[in-house]
Amino acid sequence: MISFNELKRNLKKDFSGFKKVKVALLSDSASQLLNNAIKAFGYEVQLDFDIYEADYNQVALQVFDPTSELYRFNPDFIFINRCTEKLMKDFYKKDRAQRDVFSEEVAKTTQQYYDVITQRLRAKVIVNTYPEINDSLFGNFASKITSSFLYQQRKSNLALMDLSQRVKDLFICDLAALQSELGYRFVFDSKMYVNADMVYSLEFLPYIAKHLSDIILSINGTFKKCLILDLDNTTWGGIIGDDGMEGIQIGYLGSGKIFTELQLWAKQLKHRGIILAVCSKNTEEIAKEPFLGHPDMVLRMDDIAVFVANWETKVENIRYIQSVLNIGFDSMVFVDDNPFEREMVKAGIPEICVPDLPEDPAEYLLFLRSLNLFETASFTEEDELRTKQYQEEAQRNILLRSFENENDFLANLGMVSDVRKFDAFTIPRVAQLTQRSNQFNLRTVRYTEEDIKRISADPGYFTISLTLEDRFGDHGLIGIIILKKEDDTSLFIDSWIMSCRVLKRGMEDFTLNTIVSLAAANHFTKITAEYLPTKKNGIVKDHYKNLNFEPIGDLWVLDVAGFKDRDTFISKK
Repeated sequence: MISFNELKRNLKKDFSGFKKVKVALLSDSASQLLNNAIKAFGYEVQLDFDIYEADYNQVALQVFDPTSELYRFNPDFIFINRCTEKLMKDFYKKDRAQRDVFSEEVAKTTQQYYDVITQRLRAKVIVNTYPEINDSLFGNFASKITSSFLYQQRKSNLALMDLSQRVKDLFICDLAALQSELGYRFVFDSKMYVNADMVYSLEFLPYIAKHLSDIILSINGTFKKCLILDLDNTTWGGIIGDDGMEGIQIGYLGSGKIFTELQLWAKQLKHRGIILAVCSKNTEEIAKEPFLGHPDMVLRMDDIAVFVANWETKVENIRYIQSVLNIGFDSMVFVDDNPFEREMVKAGIPEICVPDLPEDPAEYLLFLRSLNLFETASFTEEDELRTKQYQEEAQRNILLRSFENENDFLANLGMVSDVRKFDAFTIPRVAQLTQRSNQFNLRTVRYTEEDIKRISADPGYFTISLTLEDRFGDHGLIGIIILKKEDDTSLFIDSWIMSCRVLKRGMEDFTLNTIVSLAAANHFTKITAEYLPTKKNGIVKDHYKNLNFEPIGDLWVLDVAGFKDRDTFISKK
């Protein structure tokens, strides 16, 4: 982790080319240095944090006063940072009966803050868990006393986590988890606390800034989607080509445990929705042997979306993996034990994340966990199906090569789509698409589940979700449309987002047919649309032009009466 003193140098650098994000910092302890750390860390992730720092210990006043500077600032994110030291003082003021329900009051206060803020602003609210302090009043017996501070503090953190599950626009910056990794003496600086009422050490501030940035990036749609693994001395110990399947190190004896537990971590990432790929300099048949036949392998072939083992450069092979997955290089993490290979990939593909593994394999997993590479702002059941969907896509690519023209291939697929309004089942995935989709996203407006629920219930909007399946499998929900009523005659396409997995299937034409049909059925005569360019959505810059919309000023307009259905090989389910 970059040091605070190194981080401060970023404050003198040029942020002008970065995306501006407005953040309000409300803290019950002195926060000037935390403010500096957050602002400076923005340079590391190419964000220009415009920070409003409220006066010291004014959280409630800023939240409950409708005329406060908080509301005039109108932030995108609000970080409510509360420290354990103040929590303990509040706890000590309570009588025995109040101490028994102290954690419930902590959660209730947080809920009140959230409710008031979200009634007045569209900001996302981030709160921290409390780093643990053991006041040692009861020793180990504290866990058996509901009125002990240790018990109520731990219960408060759990209550905050439970609250964040119920309230979708409330996010947790888990300082308690960081403390468990780094130690309380690393987190807390007693001299800073006594002299300046700053509770966090200078060493800890960059960690807070990084994790806060991770949350903001993930909500804004920037996060890692794919883990690419080298094999020899990374996924297992030893060299499969030299040592043979019986000689490589995996299992729970000796150093094999190192690699088995790394595989187990990777497999859990796959269950969470992270795509797993293999990139190895090896003979493919030999490289696959452990996946197919070693009894101690945790990872199997059906866990791997794209398996590449040959003697080409890893830069070339990672480029191939990217072409199959159709995701950005900045969404990928490449893990390799060999420093030379790592440097080659960094030089050849600067956008990709390549962690510099420790020399000792025993430290690999601890190091990778500490990087928090796979922060996310959402999780749905469909995420668990992602590997299967990419394997099915590989089968489609094989089939495509057997046809002389693309239309014959598309007709052979037998594609059907389920078209419906957003509902309780689709809302989580819809919100996730708005947060995660960067390429086929015409306006790149991010919505949370609460936003989508509000839009779905608003009579001023029409919503459309689209799935796609074919004879190879089900892509799941792959497209969303949000249409806003401008007046009695015109509909505006607020959001048109599709998964890049279904490009060149004719889904754009099918979707437009669906939009126009809805517009005509509700007596709208025109559809207006907008393309807002970003660094990543250049593939759709001509989208509306290709669909025969007419440019009028900054908008694109389609006449409903003059529209004829576009040809497509997709039928409604």
